[in-house]
Amino acid sequence: MVRKLRAARVIQATTELLVSRDHVKGRPPPGIPAWYQAVRTIPPAEVLTRPYPAQHRPLNPHQKKPRNLYRPTELVYPEDELRQDFYRDHPWELARPMMVLELDGEDARHRDWSRGLEQPGMRLSGESVVQRQLWLMENAEMSKEGAYDQARKEFYLLRQREEIEQRIAVEEARIVGAYFGKSLLRVGMELEDKAYEKWKAWAAAEIQKAKVAAAQSELAANTLPDASGEADGEAAP
Repeated sequence: MVRKLRAARVIQATTELLVSRDHVKGRPPPGIPAWYQAVRTIPPAEVLTRPYPAQHRPLNPHQKKPRNLYRPTELVYPEDELRQDFYRDHPWELARPMMVLELDGEDARHRDWSRGLEQPGMRLSGESVVQRQLWLMENAEMSKEGAYDQARKEFYLLRQREEIEQRIAVEEARIVGAYFGKSLLRVGMELEDKAYEKWKAWAAAEIQKAKVAAAQSELAANTLPDASGEADGEAAP
């Protein structure tokens, strides 16, 4: 059996080609391929056997014939279950705008969840409750349900305070002459009213068409026997 190592030596061949073209006069410098650094950092395997991936959870001892041994295992984090529980109980929190952009990828290291849900540079959201609950479970040795209840109470108080501050700010702005456009609820109700009026006009037109068709069919049913009778009378003499 001939071992084909052309794919394994692709980074070596590419490097030699780039170096050789650098010394050729009269030709532009070669451009480095987009995949060069990635393949150079993580070169392809030179063995013909498939490597056994790292297991992030123990195998089932009761399973006689394990399956998918060489398939990468699914990564599961403790926050996944907590996040799922929170958004199942508070689905409307998903409708709030959320900032998913990070500055340096290490924003989580600058936050101290022992202080509570309010963190610098982070808006109050469901993720705050999840991280606070996880901290209480790992550091305060609280149960999952107890940590969830405490984090929810803190979340409700802060959310209530935000709504009160927003309402007071709107009232103060209106006192000095500020004008706010239609709310999202008002816009949605107007769109529903337009759709209803459009449907109402369409339904009225369809009903009118049905009445006209019924009248025409009834008129045709009443006139057909008379016409046949007159034709028989004329043919008799």
